[in-house]
Amino acid sequence: MASARHRLFSVPPRSDARLHHDLRFHALLPDADWGGLPVAIWRRFSKRVADGATSVYVGQIDEAYLSRAGWWFAQAARLIGGPLPTSNEVGVPMIVAVTEDAASGGQIWTRICGRRHGFPQVIHSAKRFAGPTGLQEYLGFGLSMELRIAVADAGLEFHSTAYALQLAGVRIQLLSWLTPGDLTVTHADLGGGAFRFTLEIIHPRFGRMLRQSAVFRESSS
Repeated sequence: MASARHRLFSVPPRSDARLHHDLRFHALLPDADWGGLPVAIWRRFSKRVADGATSVYVGQIDEAYLSRAGWWFAQAARLIGGPLPTSNEVGVPMIVAVTEDAASGGQIWTRICGRRHGFPQVIHSAKRFAGPTGLQEYLGFGLSMELRIAVADAGLEFHSTAYALQLAGVRIQLLSWLTPGDLTVTHADLGGGAFRFTLEIIHPRFGRMLRQSAVFRESSS
């Protein structure tokens, strides 16, 4: 099965597709683990958007949970740009846009979370292929999160391993009580061009702080 997937994936994209073969995520996993993923996940994570174009994914939030501690932590995080969801509304739209980051050689991810009242919440972050694990999520204000990538249940999982603050060129690892806890992001393919994106944060003292899940389809690329 894996060899058949490799043959299928080796077929070059159409000449009019604004895609480049991108091995940055593949390089973070053993070949056997990468080979066990559905072809649709390969394609999403082997795409480098060309010349300022953006890949856009449109979906709807179908699960959202914020504990009391999680709500307060998400509100406090607004002081550094609001990198965490602040609402537990479901049935509202969500848009994710992925653009190449020429400055870091990574990707800029913009998440737009709809609300029934008021403006949507906009969350920015950048995935950088650097650091001890080979992958960082940069949140702004010098704050970054080290991520470890793994394959589980035929999906991709991103696990936080450390949070750090960069000040005057010096990297300072944050103590656990200053962080929201262990973060896991799961990308699971649902077939038919759809996939599920799930974010969960569990604190060693306060337990589950946050969980958000949404189903997406690609809108354009």
